[in-house]
Amino acid sequence: MLQPGTAAPDFELKNAQGETFRLADLRNRKNVVLYFYPKNDTRGCTAEACSFRDQFEIFQEQGAEVVGVSSDNSASHQKFSAKYQLPFTLLSDPGGRVAKMYGVPKTLGLIPGRATFVIDKSGEIKYAFNSQLKPLEHVQNALKILQQLPAASTEQ
Repeated sequence: MLQPGTAAPDFELKNAQGETFRLADLRNRKNVVLYFYPKNDTRGCTAEACSFRDQFEIFQEQGAEVVGVSSDNSASHQKFSAKYQLPFTLLSDPGGRVAKMYGVPKTLGLIPGRATFVIDKSGEIKYAFNSQLKPLEHVQNALKILQQLPAASTEQ
């Protein structure tokens, strides 16, 4: 798994609306909380997504963009996002290509992993956390790290 101090690999993936999202588009503008999760609408993943949703304003106040990534398709992301009113971007990573770039480990070698990265606006990973069993810790830990970083520009 990529560690703090490493440059965050750039990537392009489709969001829930089928539009292309590029990590590089946020560089020099926003800090990014990039979180990888196993599957839409499962207990732990739903709790994690809803926790990010409930803290979303605080992430915005910290100048951060929250981005969730799983191998689910765009239609699944649309349903998941609508069902739980998720105000942040969900990306489809078919085959786990981007998860592999970030070294997100699989659980038991089979289940897609759960990992969170805080990336500063210069593109450097400042925090990396891997835990399948504690999805809510990802949200709180990411917030703590963001509060230590200079706030990113709020310009769009």
